[in-house]
Amino acid sequence: MAGMNVTHSSFAGLDLLASAVLLLDDALAIRYINAAGENLLAVSSRAVVGKTLTTICTCSASLQSALDNGLNNNWGYTGQNVELKLSDGEALNINCTVTPLRPDIAPGVRLLLELQPIQHHLTATREERLIEQQQVSRELIRNLAHEIKNPLGGIRGAAQLLEHELANPSLKEYTQVIIKEADRLQDLMQRLLTPHRAMLPTTVNIHEILERVRSLLTAEFPGSLSVRRDYDTSLPELVGDREQLIQAVLNIARNAAQAMGGEGEIVLRTRSLRQVTLAKKRYRLAMEIKVIDNGPGISDEIRERMFYPLVSGREGGSGLGLTIAQNFIQHHHGTINCVSRPGHTVFTLNLPVEQA
Repeated sequence: MAGMNVTHSSFAGLDLLASAVLLLDDALAIRYINAAGENLLAVSSRAVVGKTLTTICTCSASLQSALDNGLNNNWGYTGQNVELKLSDGEALNINCTVTPLRPDIAPGVRLLLELQPIQHHLTATREERLIEQQQVSRELIRNLAHEIKNPLGGIRGAAQLLEHELANPSLKEYTQVIIKEADRLQDLMQRLLTPHRAMLPTTVNIHEILERVRSLLTAEFPGSLSVRRDYDTSLPELVGDREQLIQAVLNIARNAAQAMGGEGEIVLRTRSLRQVTLAKKRYRLAMEIKVIDNGPGISDEIRERMFYPLVSGREGGSGLGLTIAQNFIQHHHGTINCVSRPGHTVFTLNLPVEQA
């Protein structure tokens, strides 16, 4: 049975499922993996079909026992919060189901393995809650910005008039403080309001955008910062606002560079995703952009609030970079999230390309 092939077209309907599905033969070799399985396990069907499950992941003892019982005794199994380790060492906590199949259903296939990542459900719920909270806070800050902007103009104008009337030149030092601080606050208010400008969508190549970000970073941190590419060059173009996408990725990458003091490594990685749900909508094709750094990481306290306006983990930071990045990604119906530990921080941006 292990040598028999299962054609992709026979199970094409499984690609429409949100949960990962693998079909295994009596040697636990993969005969088929759907699109959600490719996304979850970070593999391609072409690379893993015919290989044993253990070559791409390490199963927990309970899951391995369930697979053996499915083969030997035709027992089904449902497990909650089972750990699965990928070949790169990443651990996934999943709910899984093992279902033995009759030989007449799929010749050469003995088991159907369904995997549902717990983290995806937690992330989706958390993301929905954060978006709602941030929409409220952004609207509040936007209203405050409008209210503050007009009086600032009056304060600056009055300081200029007073400066002209002062006979003692040494007193002008104080009016200059007022003028400069008013200008600084005006600039902050403008930045708070800028993300609300209308999109200017065109057809863009994501790698041209990332190369622009890369050139800006290497110019800002010459010699000391390594910015490495890891691109999937088969990715199609997408419709989006070029400047917004550049700014979103640049804000994230620049934060990483500044957190590392301009020294360290940043990786810009792209991959394709099939049959994914982003912001409650299902898309046939999407792209994943990761900004990975080996810096000190983000503290738990800051990570919970880092997309809120005016929250910064860096002295002198405005706390607007990640807020603006999230706004721009949401304008493109995408999602943004972060995982971080000391020495490894990953921001993941998912953008839809085609709607199902």
